[in-house]
Amino acid sequence: MEALSRMLDVAAMLGQFSSFSVGNSAGTLLTVSNLLFVDDTLIFCDADAHHLAALRGILARFEVVSGLKINLLKSKLVLIDVPNMDELVEILGCQQSSLPLKYFGLPLGASHKEKTIWNPVLEKMERHLAGWKRLY
Repeated sequence: MEALSRMLDVAAMLGQFSSFSVGNSAGTLLTVSNLLFVDDTLIFCDADAHHLAALRGILARFEVVSGLKINLLKSKLVLIDVPNMDELVEILGCQQSSLPLKYFGLPLGASHKEKTIWNPVLEKMERHLAGWKRLY
């Protein structure tokens, strides 16, 4: 997956799709085009047909080079306030989703201050703790 990450970084540097920068007050900037988590990859780009077509090409090249199969039908495109969502979903060949959603069992895109969104997380942890307490 490191190879895919490098391919995405290079494509972002070449302007094939966008990324974003994060930094500190000292002016040190880090450009982020993707994040890798175990067997998940989050890719950040603009809601632009050309960017998604470039991304589709990168994923196809990665499949050829690595021999791995990327199942875009299991992937989700999450866009915020985009008028051409159907066109973009068709280009990438994936599912459509919106915020808020759950990622690794945690709420993503919801107001973190709203206590009710954390209830399922707390209940799950309480169940795990109860099981561990019985063991010890």
